[in-house]
Amino acid sequence: MDPEDDKQLWDILGHIPGPTVSPFFARNVLRKIRQEATRFERARNWFSLGRLVAASAVAIIVVGMAIATHHPISQKASTIDLDVVAKVDPQDYDVVADLDELIAWDENSVWEDKPTL
Repeated sequence: MDPEDDKQLWDILGHIPGPTVSPFFARNVLRKIRQEATRFERARNWFSLGRLVAASAVAIIVVGMAIATHHPISQKASTIDLDVVAKVDPQDYDVVADLDELIAWDENSVWEDKPTL
């Protein structure tokens, strides 16, 4: 912006006193820089005891839930399975034996060795 654009504004800005700097400005700036925490100290402060305890608790809960959902082991299921096995009818064993004989006969079948087509 040129002074010719707005003469009244530049007149007002000319009457305002400039900023004053404290005589201790440089000393205060250097003190703030020295007090600034180093990168290692900031990382150490970020990993405080409270945050580590909370993060560990969350990790334990997540691992526990993952184990519980991927390996649902129930004692009731095993007792139910035993009851089912105990209730098997003896005639079913004869059917299974007959099926075994049928499979053996099918494997030794003459039709597979000499195709007629």
